[in-house]
Amino acid sequence: MKVSPQTPMEFSNGSTMKNRFMLAPMTNTQSNEDGTLSDNEFKWLSMRAEGQFGLVMTCASHVQKIGQGFPGQLGIFSDSHIEGHTKLAAEIQSHGSLAVVQLHHAGMRTPSELIGEAPVCPSGNEDTGARELTIEEVNQLKSDFIDAAIRSKKSGYDGVEVHGAHGYILTQFLSSEINFRTDKYGGSLENRSRLLFEIVNAIRATCGKEFLLGVRLSPERFGMDLLEVKQVCQRFIDEGIINFLDVSLWDVFKMPEIKDYQEKSLLSHFTELDYKNIKLTVAGKIINGSDVQKVLDSGVDFVSIGKSGILHHDFPQGVMENPNFESTKTPVSADYLKKEGLGEDFIKYMKRWEGFVE
Repeated sequence: MKVSPQTPMEFSNGSTMKNRFMLAPMTNTQSNEDGTLSDNEFKWLSMRAEGQFGLVMTCASHVQKIGQGFPGQLGIFSDSHIEGHTKLAAEIQSHGSLAVVQLHHAGMRTPSELIGEAPVCPSGNEDTGARELTIEEVNQLKSDFIDAAIRSKKSGYDGVEVHGAHGYILTQFLSSEINFRTDKYGGSLENRSRLLFEIVNAIRATCGKEFLLGVRLSPERFGMDLLEVKQVCQRFIDEGIINFLDVSLWDVFKMPEIKDYQEKSLLSHFTELDYKNIKLTVAGKIINGSDVQKVLDSGVDFVSIGKSGILHHDFPQGVMENPNFESTKTPVSADYLKKEGLGEDFIKYMKRWEGFVE
């Protein structure tokens, strides 16, 4: 059955998404130094809700001060962050969108100059100068993810997404190339994925069954093995604790990087799983109306929009009004981005993307 992008969708926790568009969680470096919400970040995200994204997700929000991944990151590690988050969640919801925080810790990808000490990792890492977490610190990390979810709920958000993708700390635990621990958090895939499942299960137990809960995974780079990531997805599906899986593919139309897995497209590897009552979203170069429809037709429940959501605060509206909607070609001017709700720091950050800003 062909699903139209404007068809509403209900998650297993009872939350309803008014259409099939989610704003992908995007680094934008424009919140305050202490992790509190800035006016610029508020404007950027609320404009996307206004532009009809059915689910608006914040940038990665760090759950520990030492887990900061970039300057100007929105924090959720302290009660001092609740006021800004409360304001943001209410504004997003006022446009009929679901408001979700992405919970994050950068681990070895934390720049030491940002935190004034060595970053942390499941195992010592020479390349990044990261030190190994003690078992007490692993337990603390777990508690801090859970506390951040409680803070999110207190702020009025509909739910949270646990960031287990893109080489950040939970990916580092999952990776057999980065995680060399010999305790219960290292070795077999069951052990390497233990922390992720413990965090997710505890969030569900603490925040209740009505709280929307998702997990982001990425199947390639950073020592990820495609088949292992599929196994982790399958376990999430079988256990039914979460409501959605968010799989970041970098490019939804590409083939897997590893030759052995190239008997089908990267997307097909994930759409072939039986999701039961778990919803699937994917991200990666979905840039026009026809891409949106193609991805939905492949069996994906809703699309995650990154780059096109930066170029068009109302990308969903554009596609729903015109199935052949095309995103503006890059490079674009700084003035264009300003009109689309990006602050100076975000525009400066986008200049790092080759060919994005004139």
